[in-house]
Amino acid sequence: MNVDFNVSPFVVIWENTRACDLSCVHCRAAAQPKRNRFELTTEEGFALIDQIAELKPKVFVLTGGDPLKRDDTYALIQYARMKGLEPSLTPSATPLLTEEAVTKMKAHGLGRMAVSLDASNAAEHDAFRRVDGSFDLTLRAIRQASRENIPVQVNTTVTRRTVGDLPNMVALLEDLGIVMWSVFFAVPTGRAKNSDLITAGEVEELFGFLFETSKRVAFSIRTTEAMHYRRYVLQHGGAMPLGVHPHPDALDRNGAPRAPRGVNEAKGFVFISHIGDVYPSGFLPLKAGNVKQQRLADIYRDSPLFVSLRDPDNLHGKCGRCEFRELCGGSRARAWAMTGDVFASDPLCSYQPS
Repeated sequence: MNVDFNVSPFVVIWENTRACDLSCVHCRAAAQPKRNRFELTTEEGFALIDQIAELKPKVFVLTGGDPLKRDDTYALIQYARMKGLEPSLTPSATPLLTEEAVTKMKAHGLGRMAVSLDASNAAEHDAFRRVDGSFDLTLRAIRQASRENIPVQVNTTVTRRTVGDLPNMVALLEDLGIVMWSVFFAVPTGRAKNSDLITAGEVEELFGFLFETSKRVAFSIRTTEAMHYRRYVLQHGGAMPLGVHPHPDALDRNGAPRAPRGVNEAKGFVFISHIGDVYPSGFLPLKAGNVKQQRLADIYRDSPLFVSLRDPDNLHGKCGRCEFRELCGGSRARAWAMTGDVFASDPLCSYQPS
């Protein structure tokens, strides 16, 4: 069976609120403490989940902001499960993320919990998240999820201030027993700035560290907004990394779905905002439509923005002539943020096409 990314996405992410009690230094959404009165209602959320279920994505994520700022998030999880989806949640590490909340997530059918951990110690993590106690709340939630048999993914943001701590992070994550480590290479949008980024050469060195680490740890490792890690793994004789697996129903070693080929902005991926706007990615602020006026499937399949982003012939510079462009394609979000051209080469890729 072939999976056609022109027809159906592999990943659907719905940011059901931008409300959050953290004010993280890198926040894509530049989240606010209070909810927006124009957020999709519970009924509109159920209707959106109906449309998402029709697309049959392998991965469905409720994110924010902090989705726990919405009282109906548990009902949305339960409804998604009832519609045949495997719902994941990315709660923020605030006092709302109690052990009781994690237990309630499990009771309502949560398939996976993803939490952010950006340092191996409380002082650095809490400084990054700008809230004292966030580190301890995160660890408590991870351990409670383990007791509830909820698989846990940890998301770590790579910036100048966090990159040196990554070896220590590995040791902590091994102790916590997570199933996946998602290493996010920052895009300068929201509160994140160009000065936060590491260099293209440092990215390549970090790929080496991640690749060698992946050979010895029990958890899977994937990158976010670093599509060129797929290229690195293939160049260095590794097995197909997450996001580049030949069989559409394949799972990684911890049971997570693996995409049959390279997922990228608009290519197997769609993001819906808290007010229903549809984007190729949460990090690429180019709107393709709104689910209050159009069907999600129509936006994903037919909007000029999505169609153009799925065509590798539109890529410019070395991304356009790269032999790995179907596998990788570069971060379109970073290209847009740093050059103003969504089809430009990814500024954090040092590879020169042959």
